[in-house]
This record gives sequence, C-alpha cells and structure tokens, in this order.
Amino acid sequence: MSQHHDRTPDISVVVIVYNDADRLPTAVQSVLDQTLQNVEVIISDDHSTDGSFQVAQQLAASSDRVRAIQLAENSGGCGEPRNQGIAIARGRYVMFLDSDDTLEVNACRNMLEAAERTGADLVSGLCLRVHTDSRSGKTAKWYQWLYRQTRTFDSIAEIPDLLVFDTLSTNKCYRREFLLDSGLTFPRGIHYEDLLFSAQAYLAASRITLIPNTVYHWNVVEKTEEKSISNRRHEINNFADRLEIHRRIDRILAEEGHDELKLHKDIKFLKHDLVLYLRELPFLDDEYRHHFAEMANGYIRHFPDEAYAELSPIHRLCAYLLLREDWEHLMPAIDTLINKTKVSSPLLERDGRVYWCAEHLDDPMGRAVLDVTDLGYHARPVQRLNLRNAVTRYKENAAGVVLAGSLVNPLGVIPPDARLEGELEFRARRKSLQSFRFPVTDIRHEGEAVTWQATAALASRLRPVGLVDDVWDVRLHLTVDGEHRTTSRLTVGRTDLEGAGEIRIRPRLGRMMADRILPHASANGHLAFRLTQHGKLAQRTSSLVQRNIQSPPARMAKKMVRKVSSVRKDLHSGPRKIETFERMIRVLPVRKGTVVFESHLGKQYSDSPRAIYEEMRRRGLPFKYYWSYAGSRPEGFPEDVELVRRWSWPYLRALAQAEFWIDNQGFPLKLPKRPETTYIQTWHGSALKRMGFDEPHYRIMPEHEQQAYQRSIDRFDHFVVRGEHDEKTLARAYRIPEEKLLRTGYPRNDALVRARESATLDPAARELAERLGIRSDLPVVLYAPTFRAQANGKVRKFEFPFDVEEFADRFGDRFTLLIRTHYLNNVTLPPSVAGRVINVSEEPDITPVMLLSDVLITDYSSVMFDYSLLQRPMVFFTYDWDEYARNSRGTYFDLSEQAPGPVVGTSEELFDVLSDLDALASGCEGRIKEFMSQYGEYDRGDAAARIVDRFFGAEGEAR
Repeated sequence: MSQHHDRTPDISVVVIVYNDADRLPTAVQSVLDQTLQNVEVIISDDHSTDGSFQVAQQLAASSDRVRAIQLAENSGGCGEPRNQGIAIARGRYVMFLDSDDTLEVNACRNMLEAAERTGADLVSGLCLRVHTDSRSGKTAKWYQWLYRQTRTFDSIAEIPDLLVFDTLSTNKCYRREFLLDSGLTFPRGIHYEDLLFSAQAYLAASRITLIPNTVYHWNVVEKTEEKSISNRRHEINNFADRLEIHRRIDRILAEEGHDELKLHKDIKFLKHDLVLYLRELPFLDDEYRHHFAEMANGYIRHFPDEAYAELSPIHRLCAYLLLREDWEHLMPAIDTLINKTKVSSPLLERDGRVYWCAEHLDDPMGRAVLDVTDLGYHARPVQRLNLRNAVTRYKENAAGVVLAGSLVNPLGVIPPDARLEGELEFRARRKSLQSFRFPVTDIRHEGEAVTWQATAALASRLRPVGLVDDVWDVRLHLTVDGEHRTTSRLTVGRTDLEGAGEIRIRPRLGRMMADRILPHASANGHLAFRLTQHGKLAQRTSSLVQRNIQSPPARMAKKMVRKVSSVRKDLHSGPRKIETFERMIRVLPVRKGTVVFESHLGKQYSDSPRAIYEEMRRRGLPFKYYWSYAGSRPEGFPEDVELVRRWSWPYLRALAQAEFWIDNQGFPLKLPKRPETTYIQTWHGSALKRMGFDEPHYRIMPEHEQQAYQRSIDRFDHFVVRGEHDEKTLARAYRIPEEKLLRTGYPRNDALVRARESATLDPAARELAERLGIRSDLPVVLYAPTFRAQANGKVRKFEFPFDVEEFADRFGDRFTLLIRTHYLNNVTLPPSVAGRVINVSEEPDITPVMLLSDVLITDYSSVMFDYSLLQRPMVFFTYDWDEYARNSRGTYFDLSEQAPGPVVGTSEELFDVLSDLDALASGCEGRIKEFMSQYGEYDRGDAAARIVDRFFGAEGEAR
C-alpha cells in the first residue's frame, strides 16, 4: 500500500461532476497542485452520460490521491453527490469543488492552518468569481467586505451577515467530525441545497473562522444559451425550490429561537432573492406571473414590518404591487428596480405629495408605499432625468426596422407646447467604436407620454466592423425647444420582439465574418442587437476565424493589444499621475502670472477663492487664471476663465507650473509643491469640532501616515485666519507656524461685513431673491445644518429633524424658509411646501443666501461664525447633541454655554422661538456682538483686497 493511503489525509476535497468531462481534469488538477500535498480527491459523478465518469476513472488510475465514485442514477442536483463524497471521505477536514471551478493553489493550506490555529468547526475564505468569457479578464470578489481580515466567532449570531449573504458551501472547509456529529447532509431532490446546508452548518458550528485569502475560483460564463440550474429563474419550479429551502431554514431558526437572524434573512430575501425573479417577470407570460405572485405572496406577506422598513422605496413599492398583482404598475417599477436612476411612471401629485400612481391610495399602506416624494423626481429638470422609453412597436420591412415607443413624461416635465425632435442612435457597446444615427420622423405628446416612431435602415447604413463590435445598443436622443434634453435606452418586454428576424448587413470585414444582426433584450431589459452568421459557409468561416483567434499568433496579437490597453490604463492611474507630476515640477518652468483656484475639492465656484479671484478680475490684473472643477461637467463657473477637471492631465500641468495655488480645503494631498509656487490656503470655516491632529482618528494613525499628512499640510505657505480662536484651534491642530498665518479674515466674509454696514440689499442677494421668487414683503429664515456621520465614518443621509410640512403650514404666511444642507448632503422638498420652503442647497455660494436671510437656524455648523458678522439673530437646534458629541471627534467649546442665541432641543421649542422674530432679535443682540468679536475679530471687510495687494498688486511681495 502506498504512503498516501497509510496516513490520514488532512483534507478530502469532494469534486462533483455531471456531464462535464472536458473541464473535470482542470478542477482535479487544481487540487493535486495544492501547496498542501496531504489532500485526497473524491470525484463524485452524478450518473453522467457524456463520459465524465470514464475521465474520472482515468484520473483515479493516474494518481493514488484520487478516488472516483458514480451514483446509480442521476439525482438532479448537487447535494447527493456531495453526500456520497462525505460518506467515504477519510480526511480530517472536508471541502467541496464543482467540476467547472478550481481551487486557489494555497487554499487547502490556508484553510487548514486557520482551522488548526483557532479550533474552528468551519473556516470560510474569499471566493473569486472569474468571468471566463470576458475579454478583459473580469473578476469579482464575492462579498469581499466579509473577508477583509481574519476573524473568529463563537456563534453565527455574532455575524448575521455571513448567514444571509455568503450561502456558498464551496469556499469553506469543514471539520469532518463536526459534519458527522451534527448529522449535516445536503437536501436531496431539491435545488438551492447550498442555502440550507450552509445555514445548518453556520448554526451548528461552535466556532467559525473567516480568512481574507482567496480560496475558490468560481468560473462564470455569462454568454451561454444553456443556463445553470440556479439561473433558470424562468422556470416556476425553480422559484418553488427556493421558497421551500427558505421555509426549511425559517423552521430551524424558529426552533432555535433566532428571531434576529430570521429578520436579517427576511430582509435579504426581499432585497436579493425576490429581485432575481422580479427581473424576469417582464419577459414571462401571464400564467407564470400569476403562479409566481401566488407563491411569493404566500411567503412574504407574513414578513414583519421591520423587514420592509429596511428596503429602498422602489424595493418596497415592487413588493407591494406584487402582493396586489398590479402588473400595469409593477412592470415599470421593476424597470426602475433594475435601472436605479430611471423614472418609469408618469407619477401623480396629490395633496402636495408625489405618488407612483393613482391606484391603491385609498389603502393606508398603499398610500405610504406609493409616496415617492423623497426620491425627488419632481425637483429635477428633464435633462437630469433618466426616463423609461418603452418599445410599443417593432417591425421589419423593406425600408428597414420600424421602431415606435412611448417615453414617460413624469408630472409633465416636457411641456405640451414644446417643440420636439429626436434621433435614434445605434452605438457599438465596446468603447471607441462607431455609432449611426437615424431621424425620428414622428414625435408628439399623447396623454402622459411622448410617443415617437422612426425607421432605421440598418441593412444599408449600419456598417459594423465585425467580431470586435458584436453588440449594438439603441438610444433615443430627445431635443426640446432646440436644446438636447435627455437620452434614453429602449425598454423591451415579453412580446415586443415576437416575430423579429435576422437583418442582413454588410460588415466592414466582409459577410463571411457576420452577415446578420439579431435583436434581443439586454440584461437590463433594453433593446440591443448582436451580430450573427447565416448559412453553413459563413458559419464555417466564422468558426475558422474563432479557432484562429486562439492560435499562437492571434494570442500574441491579443496579448499586445491587452498590453497597450494596460499601458493606457496605467498612464491614467493615480500613482502614474503622481509620478509624472513629480517629474513635471522638476523639468517644467514656472509660468509667472498663473493662478490655480479651487473651492471645496472642485465642487463649487465659491468661498474665499472666489472672492480673491473676483477682486483680481475687478482690478483687471494681467494673470492667467485656472479654476478646478470636479465631475463630468462644470456648472456655475465663470466663462472667462480656463477650467481644468480635477485630476486630469491639464489640471496637473496647471498646478505643476502655476505661480500661485489658492484653495479652501486642500489640493490633492499626494501632490508635492515646488518651492517657487506660493500656496495660499484660505480654509473653509472656523472650528467647533476638533480638527487635524486634534482629532482622535489622526492621533492614533501610524507614524508614517501622520508624517505623510503633515507633509501635505506643510505645503501651505500662508494660512488665512479670522481671529484668535482660529490661531488656537486650526493653526495648532494643523501645526502651522506663526509666520505662515495671514490675519486678514476670510475674503468670503467681506460681503457680510459690508452688508452689516449698508442699508441696501446686496446685488447678489437681490438677484437670488428674484430668481427664486422669494417674496420681498416677508422675512427670510435660513436653516443651514451640518452633516451627520455614521459610526463607520460615512455621511448619513439628510433627514429633517422637524416636520417641514407642519413648519410651512405654521409659518408659511409669516416668513420664507430657505434650506441649505451641507455640500455632502442633499434634500428633496415635497411640492406641498412650494413657495414657502425653498431648497438653496445647490446654490454654488452660500454668501448671497446668508445676505438674503434675516434669521439663521443651525446646529454645529461653522456657518454660525460667519453669520455673526451680519449681527442678525441665530437659533441653535441641537436636537441630537448627546449622539453628535458621542459620535463626533469632540468640540473646542461647549456650544450650549457660548451660543449667541437660543439653544433648543425639540421641534416644538424651535417653533416657539420662531413664533416671535422681533423678540428673538432683541434678545440676541448683545450676545451676537460679543460672539462676533470673540471669533471673527480679523474680519473687517477688506480681506480680499489685502491679500491681492500683498501677493498680486504692482508692489506685491511675491511679484
């Protein structure tokens, strides 16, 4: 007997196979090649009919570490072959592998070491999904956030996300005695056996270890006609099996009293499992839909309210409409569920709220679920809406393909008297290739939609290259009153393409490569066309080309193309740009008289950089000006300046050669500054919260990270402060030496100081009032809160701490309320408050907003320091002070003691204070003056002029 049979294997890997003879040897070899050699392979064949078992026997004959067994009859699933493998396994641990997948070369060693070190019954590692038919080598890590570090748990209750998200059995290593003692086997004769087995294993394990190492390569083929068992969601029995597995898990959870785990699982079912099937409904017949709804309703209608509360509005909407089998409104909702930014319904405004549809509003639950006001559709112009464009006709004739559609027009955002024009664009899906356009000959308003029709002469005009551009997408470009307003994809459903055939075309590489184009629905339900071959000769030619593509010369050519692509990608990577920037500042000369401005990381044209720029332009100084912008399109920036997109090559070159950098937050931290460049840091506000190295987060950073952060701060040549408070807080927190301080006050605050001393309304504030339609006969109250952070540091979604509709009803005829959220937040107002409450969050500069307002409501925002310069009343709404203080980085002073106005903690207290604005103003006057003197003594209204005089005037020191 051989040495391998004399000792107990460390791990038995059960490889299951059914009719997969070609890929089985690769899977088995991935086990034999493991760095841990004391591993046995058990090939468990589910009664294959293609010779897979003969291949398994040959593999067993060639290695004494491989055994092969075959089931007497096909079990129809993956569970029973694994059970048979477990039954004969000799290893101390057991792992599972599918014949079309592979193990990472160190998988067994890493799993075993973790199990032995921690004493775990179950070790789980990272699974890598490998898209084998992807040209670009696409991969995706399966729930990577679960596997960021090694962790051990004594109960699955400590990490419920593992139970509900990672339901695979194949990326895990199980102690065999644990499986036997717990009686753990896969269910027989039912699909989704992994879900139940994994749940049972998690619940039974006395210790679970997660490791960050990749252990399993899950090979995925997306472009295949033959769907895997788990992907046959168009078969109603598939959904029945999934429900049955979930019911079995529910019973186990109920028996063991795991109510919290059950809630997590219910939420995941609604967010994930149900959605997988909802995606298929637009393409399935009425009989399937009815059976599906019956089964789904019988299961999810008993879920607790807490599960539905965790859903997004559109998820919740789809579940509700499914329960009522309202297919007319559910199908568009599914389109939005799949395409998150799409508006798929004409919507309805009623009683100041926006609803998905008019139906079900008499049902209290329906009224709540159908209320989509907070999604903000009503507040967006048409150019910022992704509209559902449903195909209503598809016909092929001698002239080409006749296409007609219906574009949803939510709340009449496209005016009925607007002049409409359109074009259909056929664009190759792969980038940098061709596109072809066809005019829309008939476009008009019809009810709640815009309907259109076009004929696309694909046979004569569409000229694909062939092979490289095998998929073509279709888009409608809509022009409203001469301006391009919106682009939409064409949504298709079950019957839209019935009877559609192949259309003859003339590819540039010749018809032997592809001579037809065939319509189909994309994964997201949109009309697309793919190239295909017709006729035996063309198919043979195509097959020959495809085979030649795999030849050594072709592989070499593709390798070169990939290398060129990789080089291009590398050229635009962050590290490469930083490296090139460092070379730029060494070899390129400084361009005298150039200034680069940036505000809030390029997100705005605002703040002190704007004030300095406008002072320079007012004086007509002969400088070359650059403004940085973030995002794809700059909005609100001046036209008489050169705009450079943040992190683009023009941006880097401008920074490398500029004589001056001016910003209020920080140019990219990893970009060094040459000595010849003067960096003026104007900063963006005095501090209540602890900043810089005063923050706990920075104090515990590794030393090398602290040093890197300090180097980025050391780039500042000058740092603007507005008072002694800034010197004691910001300057010390950022370790800025005395000689770098500019005691000028903030240039952005010059307008506030001037307004305090003037009896007339600032022109910028007057223009804002006129543009927004703000009544001049009513006072204006500004609500400007700061952002809130979650425990993980991410910015929390903004939510009103008071009922904004009640606010409008109570005060709407007495004053106008302006809402200005932090730039990291956004807000949507219901139509019911229009004219009484106005969202000014997207105004690029807050200064005109402050100038326009008579009263400020804030919380912990630094706006309090600036607003005090106006000597106007302030109210501090600190409803969450305890939570904010606990979760924030601490404060420099106690706001409740030094606030220059009332500090209130409830909405009713806030309403009471605002009920008498005259009393509020008279009660704050002295405290506001003292507050202004304490925190802004350098703000005298001439900061921009002083900075320009010093650095940019004819006698400037830097010139």
